[in-house]
Amino acid sequence: MTGYGRSAFSHNEQEFLVEIRSVNGKNPEVSVKSQLIPRERENEVRQLVAKKTVRGTVDIYISTENQNGNLPKVINRERFESYYKQIKSINLSLGREDETENLTGAILRLPDVVEISKPDEMENWPHIFTAIENAVEELLIYRKNEGEKLRDDILTRLSMIEGYLTEVDRFEKGRVDTIRERIIKRAEELGVVHSEERLEQEMIYYIEKLDITEEKVRLAQHCNYFRETIGIEEYPGRKLGFIAQEMGREINTLGSKANNVDIQKIVVNMKDELEKIKEQILNIL
Repeated sequence: MTGYGRSAFSHNEQEFLVEIRSVNGKNPEVSVKSQLIPRERENEVRQLVAKKTVRGTVDIYISTENQNGNLPKVINRERFESYYKQIKSINLSLGREDETENLTGAILRLPDVVEISKPDEMENWPHIFTAIENAVEELLIYRKNEGEKLRDDILTRLSMIEGYLTEVDRFEKGRVDTIRERIIKRAEELGVVHSEERLEQEMIYYIEKLDITEEKVRLAQHCNYFRETIGIEEYPGRKLGFIAQEMGREINTLGSKANNVDIQKIVVNMKDELEKIKEQILNIL
């Protein structure tokens, strides 16, 4: 959801620049950071941008400057008269009435006497709104391009998880044999007398508790569903987050039941890729 869009235009010897930036966010949150947008139009802008961007924190900036390099200036008459009266009063109290004349130049240099003339908001509004629309479209293009890169990265990591899952099969049979040998060896160490039939029953019960077939099947199904969702849904971000959570549960259970060093290493690698996928999902609408 991170993105950037800009649009510039000229009107009445003024150069305007509209910039829109977005970052991750679960809900649409639009902030207008410019006094060039009339207050009565701010809600209209927020609704437009929120509808287009769907989710994320979006900031709108608008700047302007005169094409000739200097913005038109006006004298703040009220502030000028206030300074003049104060200076005149001070001079009278000091008996320096003759110094009150010819103060214009000095007063004009005082703070806030000369102000920059603000552009007419309503006159410029139609042009500003069009520029906002253009900047939003550029932002969406930026997001789309970034989204394609994210999708490719996520699918690559998903394929790695699927690849790790197939590697588990290599250690499956050896894991069962190791468990069987461990139980027999332990029974012999303890001097336990047992029948082969009873041993097989206990072995089957113990191995069934450590069976990871269901976890492997469900994880494979979640991977397929993840791939299907990212391929067909317009805004899959939230659903992908839920699927990733389910994948994590299966991977954790697989690790806890593995009872095998090699499989647990594979589980660690799958967790690492899944965490990177979860981080990237935060950038998807």
